[in-house]
Amino acid sequence: MLDMALPLIMDALANAALIFFVAVGLTLVFSVQRILNVAHGSFYSIGAYIAASMGLWLISAGLNPWLSFPALLLSAALVAMVLGPLVERTLIRWTYGRHEAIQILVTFGLFLILEDLQRLVFGVRSIYQDTPMALLGVTEIGGIFYLNYQLLLIVLALAVLFGMRFLIKHTRLGRLLVAVVADREVSLAMGINTDRAFVIAFTLGVFLAALGGALATPTTGVAPGLGAETMVLAFAVAAIGGLGQIEGAAVASIIVAGAKVLAVYYAPAFDTVAPFLVMLAVLLVRPNGLFGTATTRKI
Repeated sequence: MLDMALPLIMDALANAALIFFVAVGLTLVFSVQRILNVAHGSFYSIGAYIAASMGLWLISAGLNPWLSFPALLLSAALVAMVLGPLVERTLIRWTYGRHEAIQILVTFGLFLILEDLQRLVFGVRSIYQDTPMALLGVTEIGGIFYLNYQLLLIVLALAVLFGMRFLIKHTRLGRLLVAVVADREVSLAMGINTDRAFVIAFTLGVFLAALGGALATPTTGVAPGLGAETMVLAFAVAAIGGLGQIEGAAVASIIVAGAKVLAVYYAPAFDTVAPFLVMLAVLLVRPNGLFGTATTRKI
């Protein structure tokens, strides 16, 4: 029994870690800026493309293959530094205070543009670069071999979860973000630069999405359509956990990944729909998600 359960648990946690990176970025942007960013999945796929291209270049240049690990982090940082401030200042800032439908249309238009740009720059062929996973090898537990790279993903996801909690609870930047979330007008009156807070929050969200894509590259590769597929799963996680809830994103990532892995093992035909059936069941009982609360709004 344990021999059957352990591989399932390991696969579910590794998949949950990858989903968590992009979902926590989405929920951070929503909680600070009240923007449901449909283009968030594109940052995930761009991070994956940059990481795979950088890894292939390192190998072809004959450089130390262990450099592929910092390349994963560097690729996510590059995507965040270039696209984060640029997109926030040119498109997202224009949507603040406007109707949700306009915000979704603008970010969906951005998603289409970024998807076409990826096809133009990287082509339509799949790219696979598994050097980091091959370097870490496997560990045998009870006669079953586990990828050490999967263990690394789980550790990194936990580090991001606790790092986000520390950032929000124990740093000056976190307290400023909490103040902006609570009341933007009062924050402005107190002298807080809310525009700067929005740029930082959006850039951090882009970084987390790109980091998820970069870390996923050694396990799944990257191909056109990856951003849309990931975005749909991230929305399911945000809906289950509750929009704006970091702990909710962590728990919901495990639930979604667990449903998907169980479907792959026992009912492959339901692989695609299993996470959304779980989402439907949760929302029927908890319309605001597992960690979400009902709020009042002006109309």
